[in-house]
Amino acid sequence: MAAIAQHKYSFEDYLQVEEMSPNIKHEFLAGTIRAMAGGTVAHGRISVNVSTLLNMQLRGKPCAVHSSDVRIRVRKSGVATYPDVSVICGRIELDPEDRTSTTATNPKVLVEVLSPSTELYDRTDKLENYKQIESVQEVVFVAHDTRRIEVVRRVGDSWKHFEYVEGEAELASVQCTLPLAEVYRDPTA
Repeated sequence: MAAIAQHKYSFEDYLQVEEMSPNIKHEFLAGTIRAMAGGTVAHGRISVNVSTLLNMQLRGKPCAVHSSDVRIRVRKSGVATYPDVSVICGRIELDPEDRTSTTATNPKVLVEVLSPSTELYDRTDKLENYKQIESVQEVVFVAHDTRRIEVVRRVGDSWKHFEYVEGEAELASVQCTLPLAEVYRDPTA
């Protein structure tokens, strides 16, 4: 039985798909384009709580907090995706291949609020791609079903995992903390 060949899309093809469907976000991975799943009320609330906490702590500093409306591209692998929250310090670097100037390439912190449908992908393939971004110092995973925050931090040439189930999760690269009680405040409000 012969295998069916799958079409490989270019980054430019992907950008055209994004422009043609403004109400649906897509990820670009290894020449494939796939629609991203919608989030739950709790997922959205947790994302906003994390954004608010970071934004308050970074006020007056040279770092900006961005929502999932900002696309991030991993230049080394070509992956383009929309993390739930990103922190970019200094001047934003835009992807030169994106003629619409809507794709950033230099985040320092990336936050993913985990969901049952994407958790495995976020923890494996997406994490490995995020690690390829030279500016990334921390990737944060916020559990959707329990109070747990994991921080994967660049330490020299390696990556270390830190897990927080109480108190505050530390984001050393931007000198911020995420108090679990505040991250999980009113998850269904």
